[in-house]
Amino acid sequence: MAFVTITDRPYSDKERWIRIYPAYLNRKKTLAEGRRVPKEKAVDNPTHQEIRDVLTAAGFRVGVENKLYCRERGKELNQRGCIRLQLKNDDGTPFKEELATRDSVLHHLCDMIPKLKSRNVKSGGSEQGGQPSTSQGGGKKAKKNRR
Repeated sequence: MAFVTITDRPYSDKERWIRIYPAYLNRKKTLAEGRRVPKEKAVDNPTHQEIRDVLTAAGFRVGVENKLYCRERGKELNQRGCIRLQLKNDDGTPFKEELATRDSVLHHLCDMIPKLKSRNVKSGGSEQGGQPSTSQGGGKKAKKNRR
């Protein structure tokens, strides 16, 4: 009986695709906790959905897995998620010439995630949401002082 190793499978087989966990790009993680990019390039709390969106827009074939990174301390649902990415074609040539290595893909993610609309909307929405809440909070204080 012959054993089939991973390297005997074609690159289009999902077992040959690389994995990317959000912790690889997280600025709040240390190298020991799994960050794989320089801290100056890293992103604050990326999610697997953001990684998937950027890679899909770049034209990659991606898959999502419900896995938890082994170095994650917490078991919360927002920390779950892993992206599988086809890096090479079956003939061994890069799937995308400009993003041929794992490191180049990670750096591309760090450049593109902050530019996502979802990131820009969240920061703009919190500023607008913060203004009315302060005026409401002031009204509550005035009521407390009257009592």
